[in-house]
This record gives sequence, structure tokens and C-alpha cells, in this order.
Amino acid sequence: MPTIERAEPPYLQVAGHIREQIKAGALKDGDLVPSAREIARTWGVALATATKALATLRSEGLTRAVSGVGTVVQTKGALHHSARDRSIAIHRTGKIYPPGHYARIRTAALSPAPDLVADALGIQEGAPAIRRQRTTYTADDTPVSTSVSWFDGALAASCPLLLSTERIVQGTARYVEEQTGRLAVMTYVQHAAGFATEDEAAELRVPVGSAVLVSRNRFVDSEGSVLEYGESTALPDHWVFYEYANEEVK
Repeated sequence: MPTIERAEPPYLQVAGHIREQIKAGALKDGDLVPSAREIARTWGVALATATKALATLRSEGLTRAVSGVGTVVQTKGALHHSARDRSIAIHRTGKIYPPGHYARIRTAALSPAPDLVADALGIQEGAPAIRRQRTTYTADDTPVSTSVSWFDGALAASCPLLLSTERIVQGTARYVEEQTGRLAVMTYVQHAAGFATEDEAAELRVPVGSAVLVSRNRFVDSEGSVLEYGESTALPDHWVFYEYANEEVK
């Protein structure tokens, strides 16, 4: 049973719990969210607190009120799953993508590592690196994001599926862990506004130069080495959510 902690306002804890369920796919588009009375009873909070939690989720565009029904999840075309989100989902649900979403692996091959990739992976520029390009779609075949993941080419022998365009069901990070014993213990994510390149625009079906969300992701093992470096591009109005505690700087 969920319980309230005092680290942050109770309504934010409730909203955060439901938000994580949505991000992990436990609550999918159109699913009914617990009512304010249900939340108040389950969490042991005041009705006003439960109502404020639901209002927070609506303000974030994750839910909507339906007359005669209640509050339902509204994520279709609105939620972008980052590398961190996919890692959380695979551990919680065994599925890397939320219900209705799927990916197509466009290419998977050895390629000379560009400067930025080589620096991230700790290899020489131009050295062989595994390059996997994928595009993610909603259930109605609308592209949501496109991305490229890079791995040290030395992994080709122990992780042959990285060179296949077949989707790796458990996700690349988990697959590498299973094959090599190297566990990704940290994920570093950077976001920036950007403009779609010719290749990105073609994958996302938008004009070249369209505004996009650009991300860089590093999956780091216990030794501090980068297992996977990725770059992804998502369309506008696809929100990424993060929670963190503010600590007083002394």
C-alpha cells in the first residue's frame, strides 16, 4: 500500500506516483485514474489533497476529466519516453515501450566512430563502433521520436544482436548486461531545443528545420565506463517529466 513521506507535499507525492505508473505503462491512454475519494482513502490524505494531485496531472497534460466517467489518462502524442523512462519501464513491466508504441530498427552496423561518439565511449575517433538507428511510433503509425545508439565495436563478438535490425525485446542495456555482466548503474541525460536535420525530418515526417527536442544519453557501468551512448530527436509537445528534491545550498 502506498504511504505518504514528508520529504515533499503529499499532493506531489500522489501525483508523482500516478505519473510514474503512466510513464511505465501500468496506466495507459484512456485508462481510468483513481478518483479523489479513492486516493484519499488509499493514501490516507485529505480530499482536498487528492483533488490537488489530480489537478496537477491535468495541468501537465497527462490526464483529462471526462463527464460522467472521471479522470482518464491522456498520453497519446503527449508523452516522450526518454532513455531513463525506458530503463524504468523495462525493470517495472518487462516492456521497453508503453502500450501501443513500437519501434523499427532502421539500421544496425559497424561504423567509424565520430569525434563526439568516440569521446563518450572512450575509443579512438574513427574506430569501429556499433550504430543502431531506430524510430518509435504510436499505435496509429505516427512517428514520435527517432534515435541512434552507439556501442564500442568490441562488443560485436559478445553481443551479436546489436548488429541485427531485429528489435531487442529486453532493451539494449539489459541485453549487454546479460551478455557481458556489465550493468548500467547510472543514466545521464541532456536535453536541448534544436532543429530537425534532413534525416531526422524524413523519419519524423516534418519539414527540415522543424523545432525538435534533442537528447543525449549515456548509460554508465559500475566502473564509470559508458556502455551505450545515444542521441534522440522528438517532436514538439511530447513532454519529458523529471522529479527531484531541492536541497538548500549551505
